[in-house]
Amino acid sequence: MEVITAYNKETPTDHAILNVIKNRWSPRSFSDESITQDTLERLFEALRWAPSAMNEQPWRIIVGRKGDSAYQRMFESLMPGNQPWAAKAPVLLTTLIKKTYTRNGAPNGSAKHDLGLAIGNLSAQATHEGLGLHQMGGFNRSQLAELFNLPEDYEPVTVIALGYPGNPDQLTEDLRARELAPRNRKELNEIIYYGDFK
Repeated sequence: MEVITAYNKETPTDHAILNVIKNRWSPRSFSDESITQDTLERLFEALRWAPSAMNEQPWRIIVGRKGDSAYQRMFESLMPGNQPWAAKAPVLLTTLIKKTYTRNGAPNGSAKHDLGLAIGNLSAQATHEGLGLHQMGGFNRSQLAELFNLPEDYEPVTVIALGYPGNPDQLTEDLRARELAPRNRKELNEIIYYGDFK
């Protein structure tokens, strides 16, 4: 299956890496195309096989499809700046962590790290499937926890808009400019230290 990049952008890298990493994209523009249940289950299977401390697998995902109650509750919790573009996504996901280890009730300091690994797997699979996902920290956590009756031991971490990339012309001018701007990353020597941290 050909990997689809948003708007067929070329992403230059300094070293050869996997296309599902190089072509990962966080779109704000989504098409109307729905996502099949089979496709969603492949994404979640990829997520399921991520590593985690003590094999706790502390991640939980709430799935909302456009038109259902879960989607509407997630959408209501989004900050106003995220709502106009996220409304086009056919699927919203809420990511949660279980804050304590099941085996002994001790705090799990690795839970958010492990969730990040799981979403990394989901992101790679989504890119392979031609999908884009945009993670948002801009939502009202207490409102979302209340809307979903979350137990005390579970913490919402992000809301993800998931869908096939759409035409950036449907975005406002400022969002379109951000959508079409060249991708960039820090140089390796700014983030990698051999020996001492300097």
